[in-house]
Amino acid sequence: MDIVFFRDYCLQKSGVTEDTPFGPDTLVFKVGGKMFALIDIEKFESVNLKCNPERAVELREQFTGIIPGYHMNKKHWNTVSFDGSVPDPLIMELVDHSYELVFHSLPKKLQNEING
Repeated sequence: MDIVFFRDYCLQKSGVTEDTPFGPDTLVFKVGGKMFALIDIEKFESVNLKCNPERAVELREQFTGIIPGYHMNKKHWNTVSFDGSVPDPLIMELVDHSYELVFHSLPKKLQNEING
């Protein structure tokens, strides 16, 4: 997986925007103004993704490339490595999971606006 594929995958989701609120090196993907994915543009070594707390613990136990979220709430965020230790299909599934968690936390009115 490369950064172009990852960026396109995130941007194809309904209502997603991208921004660099933490400086030019960190690309943040949001839905409804809330973050669901953060990546380092220059290095593209890992991504921070929101995760259900129970699943987050299970994933960390199963994969060496999944650790508590770097600079994030470690209960709700994982850092997922692009070093090959986590299969690309799982990374895409975790992006979907993160997006869904954030999307469903939005007010119903905003969810309806995003879904058009």
